[in-house]
Amino acid sequence: MILITPKGVVYIIQKLGQIMLYVNDQAKAVSFWTEKAGFVVIAEEDHGQGMHSIEIAPTKDAETTLVLHNKELVAKMSPEVNLGTPSLMFFADQVEKLYEQFSDKGVTVGALVDLPMGKVFNFADDEGNYFAVVEKK
Repeated sequence: MILITPKGVVYIIQKLGQIMLYVNDQAKAVSFWTEKAGFVVIAEEDHGQGMHSIEIAPTKDAETTLVLHNKELVAKMSPEVNLGTPSLMFFADQVEKLYEQFSDKGVTVGALVDLPMGKVFNFADDEGNYFAVVEKK
């Protein structure tokens, strides 16, 4: 997208497309996201030199996806990259039902809280990375 201002043309970022998530065990991470969180695998790519990525999303037509990368290999190939867990906020309808579903599947979940922005809870994947889900008002 282009934005024309009095100072000239400004190019702006339109949306968040992919989020890189660096994990210790890609197979275990895929299992968590697909079996417990209900995500689907969108694509898998071999980048050579042992690098392999797996793209997942809540649905096949989701605008934003997660790309799972091997943390150890990324650290070796790109030591400047911050491998800390990104802070991700997912949007969902029926947060209370999702909370129950996650709990039933053994996912570590925090308290379901009603905030001014909507109902929200956090959850952890099998590696202890925490994420949040909100049902926006």
